[in-house]
Amino acid sequence: MARVQVIDDLGFRVEIESPPSRIVSLVPSWTETLFTLGLGDRVVGVTKFCVEPADKVAAVRKVGGTKNPDLKAIATLAPELVIANAEENRREDVERMRAQGMAVLTTYPRTVPGAVESLLKIGRAAACEVEADALAREITRVVSEVEAEIGVWSKLRLRAFCPIWKKPWMAFNADTYAHDVLRMMGFNNVFASAGERYPVTTLDEAIELRPDVVLLPDEPYEFNERDVDELRAELPAGLARRVLIISGKDLHWYGVHMITGLKTLANRLARVRAAVL
Repeated sequence: MARVQVIDDLGFRVEIESPPSRIVSLVPSWTETLFTLGLGDRVVGVTKFCVEPADKVAAVRKVGGTKNPDLKAIATLAPELVIANAEENRREDVERMRAQGMAVLTTYPRTVPGAVESLLKIGRAAACEVEADALAREITRVVSEVEAEIGVWSKLRLRAFCPIWKKPWMAFNADTYAHDVLRMMGFNNVFASAGERYPVTTLDEAIELRPDVVLLPDEPYEFNERDVDELRAELPAGLARRVLIISGKDLHWYGVHMITGLKTLANRLARVRAAVL
């Protein structure tokens, strides 16, 4: 088979001599997707945060975290392809792996369609284009279903404060995948116009932006019911009744999780919308 060349999401040319038989994934959502694409037997290394599919990743070599991968361990595994992400992994780690001669495909989806495009690039690099194309079509079908179900509500957008961290409070702006997911669900992200992609803020600043609801994803920061109780004590009375924990995977994960995750999130947020309107 001829050499494969793929331009990744950052514009780097990734060259692979033959279908990769040894793959390291540093992105939890892409790890799950690789197994769905039938590449599980080729995945030789994953991060400690790669938890899906649980029954299969347990036996795969762990190579540290997303922000602090063990580059020596990765080199020892001699991967023919490394899957990375511009947000979850550090640029310096990616550059070091490239300097060692590893083929690193870096994804950087900032919209729902962008996540589908990233999937297709992974399919090309991993020589499973047919499977990736089928999965991409299924994701696109789900997105169309969600958008059709939301219908007119997409024009009556509720304003949402959706922090991703606490102490300090952090949110995300319009140049992010999570923002595009909320947009698709019919919600306006109150920090959409922030100058930084992940602005640091305060609760008072968030309240001043007049959110209708507060959505607390359980990752990357693991918001729980205790956080809900603490937050309700600090919010205006009306807003305090509209604080909801949502799945961080449904909001942030790309690939195969989008099929069930986007539907689940849409249903959960539809109940929120009904309660407010």
